[in-house]
Amino acid sequence: MASPQSGLRIQGDDNLQSMFVGAMMRKIKSRSWKKQRYFRLQEDCMTIWYKSHKAVKAHSTFSVSDVEAVREGHQSEVLKSIADEFPPDRCFTLVFRGRRGNLDLVAESAEEAQLWVRGMRKLMDNVESMGESERLDQWICDWFRKADKNKDGRMNFKEVRDLLKMMNVEMNEQHALRLFRTADKSQSDTLEDDEFVQFYKMLTKRKDVLRIFQAYSGDGQKLTVPELEEFLRAEQLEDQAGQRRALELIQRFEPSDTAKNLQAMTIDGFLMYLCSAEGSIFNPRQQGVYQDMSRPLCHYFISSSHNTYLLEDQLRGHSSVEGYIRALTRGCRCVEVDCWDGPNGEPIVYHGHTLTSKILFKDVVNALDNYAFKVSEYPVILSIENHCGVEQQRVMAQHLNQILGDKLLKSAVDGRISTSFPSPEDLKGKILLKGKKIGGLEESMGMVVEEMLPGDVTDEDDSGDMEDDNQHHENMRRHAKKSKQGLCKELSDCVVYCKSVRFSSFKHSRIHAKFYEISSFTESKARKFMHETGAEFVCHNARQLSRIYPSGLRTASSNFNPQDMWCVGCQIVALNFQTAGVEMDLNDGLFSQNGRCGYVLKPDIMRGSTRGFDPEHPQNHDAYQPVSLSIQVISGQQLPKVNIKEGSIVDPLVRVEIYGVPMDQAKHETRYIENNGFNPVWYDTLNFTIHTPELALVRFLVEDYDKASKNDFVGQYTLPLTCMQQGYRHIHLLSKDGTSLHPASLFVNIKITKLNYNQPST
Repeated sequence: MASPQSGLRIQGDDNLQSMFVGAMMRKIKSRSWKKQRYFRLQEDCMTIWYKSHKAVKAHSTFSVSDVEAVREGHQSEVLKSIADEFPPDRCFTLVFRGRRGNLDLVAESAEEAQLWVRGMRKLMDNVESMGESERLDQWICDWFRKADKNKDGRMNFKEVRDLLKMMNVEMNEQHALRLFRTADKSQSDTLEDDEFVQFYKMLTKRKDVLRIFQAYSGDGQKLTVPELEEFLRAEQLEDQAGQRRALELIQRFEPSDTAKNLQAMTIDGFLMYLCSAEGSIFNPRQQGVYQDMSRPLCHYFISSSHNTYLLEDQLRGHSSVEGYIRALTRGCRCVEVDCWDGPNGEPIVYHGHTLTSKILFKDVVNALDNYAFKVSEYPVILSIENHCGVEQQRVMAQHLNQILGDKLLKSAVDGRISTSFPSPEDLKGKILLKGKKIGGLEESMGMVVEEMLPGDVTDEDDSGDMEDDNQHHENMRRHAKKSKQGLCKELSDCVVYCKSVRFSSFKHSRIHAKFYEISSFTESKARKFMHETGAEFVCHNARQLSRIYPSGLRTASSNFNPQDMWCVGCQIVALNFQTAGVEMDLNDGLFSQNGRCGYVLKPDIMRGSTRGFDPEHPQNHDAYQPVSLSIQVISGQQLPKVNIKEGSIVDPLVRVEIYGVPMDQAKHETRYIENNGFNPVWYDTLNFTIHTPELALVRFLVEDYDKASKNDFVGQYTLPLTCMQQGYRHIHLLSKDGTSLHPASLFVNIKITKLNYNQPST
């Protein structure tokens, strides 16, 4: 069964025609690992197949939809290492989504490299432009191809039974045979193209959606404009939904021209609407930049990375410029560099006093220059932990100025001294350096200052807040890394609005601190302040920036819960982006709104420097408005198989987790459904009381239940409560890496209701 448009795509396109035939290329992993592999595009125009020229059977594949970008030339560290062997016009890199490593390739000729680069980009554009219906057709084709073991373009009943197991379906054999015979119109005891599509439609018939459709359809066959209006107002809570809105949805989602002409929506159109972005749980009106970007910088949460150069752990892990590229292309707006004196007068970046590999500081700056504003035009903060002597500090300053040019902020916005931060809007396209500075902003605007600042020029441990049980170790580390040579003026001049200072106390900061001074806190100290003086911490963060970083004990580059820090208004909550898990799910969830630009405006209750919001006691604030959140988990669709054991089928359950102020932390889960990952049905309702909805994140987690051991992860989706649409909604699940698991989804009904202040909590 060929992909619906594969023939059309290949025909007349020389690049795709040649990719279909295939080519021998070198796969490069290092200067010493260069292996010949045969690559070709498969018939579906969605899969790249490759194998060793020596291997008889072993081969690998990857999907075009997994590829995020194609880079030409020596743009990866691996390809740079073999630049003396292979010219740049024969080299290219395939960059995968999530945390999967890049694929570095060398073609036999420059022409062949260009053919694959152009062809891959065309295929990627095609995937991006696919509608929901096309994506579903493609998914059906993929399953047909997997099930058609003898490759004769048709499926017998045995292949159908194997298919059902692959699709996570445990079905009575007699029922499966009935569906098979119903679809077998040709009575050939096999299913061909159209017959398989019919079989699939019977298999995926959505009784849950049909029930809703028929509740509003007068004749059970279609929704008229008034009936669709009523559904939108009553169920989707679209108060302003009128005739124009109903007609717009019919025009966009109804596949039948006959129904369109009758101004009606069939069940197929209704399902397409519910599976679209309009029917998603995430409000599409909050996907673009919708927030006010003209507030002071300290009024925003800022997507931030810790030890950005690391791709693995912080003891033996690999340092790479790729860490910066990945973080920046995910919308990260604050990245970190640990700089040390390197050979040949060139500063290097690595995790000091460990076995992590080293990269050049100038290569990091080049990556910033190339990638800082690819996905977001708002400012990037470069947080420097400086361990270099004065001479190499001057080299650092030289690289920053020469490579970044006008992108590096060197003076106050409009040349004026202000009493508060400029806004993200004011700083568009600018890179701000965070680090130690000689004097302050006022002095740098014209006053004479000393040439060097003596003493420790590092920043990470400024708050003096090491964990008690690790105090001695950390003090020794600090002593080892101190620079007694001072801070050179050239590097100091690169710091404008983010001067690193040691934190003394909230009272001291309130009286003496300048708005442009920023302190760093370890996670334990920040958490202590949250519990003991939360309201003061919130007020401090309404005036100044705070950076929170993981404990030095997290040698495996694990992460802390960032929500604790956002609850006291900390802006720069630095996480190890290379480590997947619930903490990065929360980070991705918070910053999935506002155009994924890396800046999210803090709630109004956290932007006033005197109002005293306390996350430990939110009910004491004047603006306190709790809500009840009711989530009916109705069904799941095409959940991926997680256990590779033959015949194993998912037993899914759904857990809903609330992350917010301490009073809001909660988890509830559905029962598990035995042996059905394809179309499980729950109709279980989970209820929550949310005391500070402005700060709440909601995480939907699907697991494969196992009574004997820990449940297996199936998929997740995290979003801010304030971005949730009410009514009947689909949740399109993501992998551990945050990549799409299309077409895996959950179908839910969401209700959010304001509570009276004196209404008891559930």
